[in-house]
Amino acid sequence: MGEMDRGMDTEVDTGVDGHGVDTGMGWVDGHRGGHKDRMGGWTQGWTDTRTAIHPPAIPPQGGTVIGSARCQDFRAREGRLRAARNLVKRGITNLCVIGGDGSLTGADTFRAEWGGLLADLVKTGGITAEEAQRSSHLNIVGMVGSIDNDFCGTDMTIGTDSALHRIIEIVDAITTTAQSHQRTFVLEVMGRHCGYLALITALACGADWVFIPESPPEDDWEEHLCRRLTETRDGGSRLNIIIVAEGAIDKHGKPITSDDIKTVNEGTWRCQSPQEVTAPVSPQASRMGVEAVMALLEGTPETPACVVSLSGNQAVRLPLMECVQVTKDVTTAMNEGRFEDALKLRGRSFQNNWNVYKLLAHIRPPATKSGYTVAVMNVGAPAAGMNAAVRATVRIGLIHGHRMLAVHDGFEGLAFGLVEEISWNAVGSWTGLGGSKLGTKRTLPKKYFEEISANIIKFGIHGLIIIGGFEAFTGCLELVEGRARFEELCIPLCIIPATVSNNVPGSDFSIGADTALNTITNTCDLIKQSAAGTKRRVFIIETMGGFCGYLATMAGMAAGADAAYIYEEPFTSRDLQANVDHLIEKMKTTVKRGLVLRNECCNENYTTDFIYNLYSEEGKGVFDCRKNVLGHMQQGGSPTPFDRNFGTKMGAKAVAWITGKIRECSRHGRIFANTADSACLLGMRKRSLVFQPIAELRQQTDFEHRIPKEQWWLRLRPILKILAKYNIELDTSETAHLEHLTHKVLVPEATL
Repeated sequence: MGEMDRGMDTEVDTGVDGHGVDTGMGWVDGHRGGHKDRMGGWTQGWTDTRTAIHPPAIPPQGGTVIGSARCQDFRAREGRLRAARNLVKRGITNLCVIGGDGSLTGADTFRAEWGGLLADLVKTGGITAEEAQRSSHLNIVGMVGSIDNDFCGTDMTIGTDSALHRIIEIVDAITTTAQSHQRTFVLEVMGRHCGYLALITALACGADWVFIPESPPEDDWEEHLCRRLTETRDGGSRLNIIIVAEGAIDKHGKPITSDDIKTVNEGTWRCQSPQEVTAPVSPQASRMGVEAVMALLEGTPETPACVVSLSGNQAVRLPLMECVQVTKDVTTAMNEGRFEDALKLRGRSFQNNWNVYKLLAHIRPPATKSGYTVAVMNVGAPAAGMNAAVRATVRIGLIHGHRMLAVHDGFEGLAFGLVEEISWNAVGSWTGLGGSKLGTKRTLPKKYFEEISANIIKFGIHGLIIIGGFEAFTGCLELVEGRARFEELCIPLCIIPATVSNNVPGSDFSIGADTALNTITNTCDLIKQSAAGTKRRVFIIETMGGFCGYLATMAGMAAGADAAYIYEEPFTSRDLQANVDHLIEKMKTTVKRGLVLRNECCNENYTTDFIYNLYSEEGKGVFDCRKNVLGHMQQGGSPTPFDRNFGTKMGAKAVAWITGKIRECSRHGRIFANTADSACLLGMRKRSLVFQPIAELRQQTDFEHRIPKEQWWLRLRPILKILAKYNIELDTSETAHLEHLTHKVLVPEATL
């Protein structure tokens, strides 16, 4: 319903494949054309969605293949009567609505009137009394599909991430042109009256200025903007980027357009204003689809209509009308000039993004210095987003008044004295760069304790921020153990997880994992296109990750894989044979291609070559096989919007923590940090960024296989199998409870 957004199809696919068929469930978008065709009616089956979401001839599509429309007829009671009759005749008593706030409000009204609509239909002979009894109540669950991300109660709506990818692709493309010609680009992005896309784009590309409707600039913004651009050019920058949301306004409610900004700056700098821009299907959409179906199946006549949203790492249920009301309150606050209230109502995540952006873009290092020196390094394999984390760490550290040092080549560089002071402008263009500008190695510090201790004294280091993967974690443990022998190691230590493998204990996500996941998913889409063109072909694809099966599992969900083999879920030759038999049956349907993912260390005997040979032999005469080892391409490329912003926020938060810890451990001009909480890992745990002493994380770690002992994403594995049409049951023991939004939106974010 409403506008089309990428990811809608994935949710429909999840609901129909997972539980929707034969449970009396309907999808508003599943009746072609949204509300409009619910008047006429159309039903969705398993094969319909499998060929729609993962069609045989083309990669997964954006938009919605089942249609979407705004329907004026549904606004009138007569139209809702026709819609109710169609649902009753088809035995549909559970309805999942994917759309914006208007669609969800209409659906809630429909549910509230349901009893009266059935009574009127019985009176007029539209349905029988028996039919009305069988459909006596209607359960409704909503999922928000909107690239604007303007619906309160969710961190990110369906389609927003894809829109950000499209915007960042354009920003990266124009950056080289702007740098070559010393230009200022003014980029207008969609979002209606919500500045989320503009704000996240500004964070992801390090924009010089962003205009969003929730926080209009001061009346003299023109002069301030020109002064800012002059400062950056005087500092050696050849490029300026200004992001403007399409709904941007000044404090008096007057629109600010890209043409207005271009006119202001043309007298000073050459400006160009590209056209307004907007939008890979995320595994999150599949998770939300499953949660929506579970909410419908658990619903009772007394259960209020809810919306399934994303909060941190969790799919949560919120009262639909609470979310709609808070969304309307944002618009009211902006119309009344209460912009601070509008920012608060957008939620903590939006406020935190805005605060981090203001720190990085609008505040400069103070003249008064703190007297402390903080060093930053990369350890382990390179991961996209590392540079964004370093940039934020350096700049926030300078804002705190610290002297910032860059350590090249990890612990080895610290031992050999590859340390230099790093300035504000030195990291200016790092946000969108992949790899590691500082250089990174897997070397651990234990054999270099004496040299590292000497250089800590030589360079006057008071705190160390380590950005890296499992080696960063184990290296920091070694430093803590070395404190007993080397007092110089008694300084605050902070780890920021950054690895494509997503295997660092203490964090649900690592910087770089999202970029690698997108790379794998995009490659799988291209490979499936090849497989579909040749017909009856199965591809075996090997992914990275060490012993951690995160990439294989999540890419399998996003790409529609038939199987994903991982170390955490042991398998036998019987399982392999069952998968082959399943694919043989699949080739009898309209989808004549197969996709199998294998984590690189899932089994020492069932190698990629072994699985390829087995599938080739057992599938003879039905399908042929090809194999593809993706390799180090998964570590390369420009970071995704998520990794850029995740790295930026992690870097900012790490500096705030280490600043407080240095002050706490300072005695008579010396730093002595020897407690467990002076060496912490900053990780995302469900919905929050938390600092955890690494000594406590030791017990949660499988050091032999370099993975945490418990991993949250393993609970999602059944979804992958259900989507591949395996006859298995989904564990529903962890039932989500309805939460309330109004208690959350006014809670202030911790200061940076």
